[in-house]
Amino acid sequence: MEFSQIIKDLKAKKYQPVYFLFGEEEYFIDRISDYIEEHVLDSSEKEFNQTVLYGLETDVLSIVSAAKRYPMMAPYNVIIIKEAQNIKKWDALESYFKNPLDSTILVINHKFKKPDGRSKAIKAAKEHSVFFESKKLYEDKIVAWVEKFIQAKGYTIEPKATMLMVESIGLELTKLSNEIGKLSLNVKKGTLITPDIIEQNVGISKEYNVFELTDAISNRNILKANKIINHFGANEKSYPLPLVLPTIYRYFSQLLLFHTVKGADNRTKASVVGVNPYFLKSFEIGAKHYPVKKIARIISALRSADLQSKGVGSSSSSNLDILKELLFIILH
Repeated sequence: MEFSQIIKDLKAKKYQPVYFLFGEEEYFIDRISDYIEEHVLDSSEKEFNQTVLYGLETDVLSIVSAAKRYPMMAPYNVIIIKEAQNIKKWDALESYFKNPLDSTILVINHKFKKPDGRSKAIKAAKEHSVFFESKKLYEDKIVAWVEKFIQAKGYTIEPKATMLMVESIGLELTKLSNEIGKLSLNVKKGTLITPDIIEQNVGISKEYNVFELTDAISNRNILKANKIINHFGANEKSYPLPLVLPTIYRYFSQLLLFHTVKGADNRTKASVVGVNPYFLKSFEIGAKHYPVKKIARIISALRSADLQSKGVGSSSSSNLDILKELLFIILH
């Protein structure tokens, strides 16, 4: 079952006895689990009929015991298991998964990895429960997710503002949703979100950020690129290399894809590269400055910079030194 359908059913009060939620993307797991925790029972019913257990502090026999309790003066007994990835043996839950109580809603949050599919209990959960895998979104899907999420909150957003958020905050949906939440608290609904609004309400500089750095690199604007990395070097905590380097790497990986479809129509180019058509102009400019052989050398340099940032090789180099060396290779 898809995430959107699960949420739709929950809002319609169509509850299932067992929700087994697992996977690498914690955002979707939290959204489903939190909705059940907050909305199924009212505050007076929760005191006796809602239990939260943690994987490190419980075992499957305790979970079965809790799940088999009948509710007291409430429609449901809600049991939420957090950090369930720490539970080692699931066998005792097999029979419960096959025959759960209709009056219990058991929610299992198994984050960051898949459960052991060889287990009979997990096989039973897959067959008899809402068995939902929360997958990480690919990079080319994150931008569309941000745009849709912002629209759902009653706003529209400029493509450049979207990229500013994604490139500066990263690809974690939880962080992105939290920052979008800041916007919704301070910006009137119906507003077109611009880079200026992002800067004012989220705290991301519209001038000094990784998106502007890749734009300067694309245009071979040496002065602007050096100005930005000097700012990064003076504010290392705000601009860590694990955020900066992957963004540059992603740009050149996309530019390499752009080279393969230069003769295609814009729709095809945007689809293959994985960007909004609004940004194709930047790739057209970048393709003129960086032929395929040059990109190959740059990607090699990026890998070396990544190793240096992790203390391999010139471990005494500062973040700024690493960026300066990398930028020189890119721009010359």
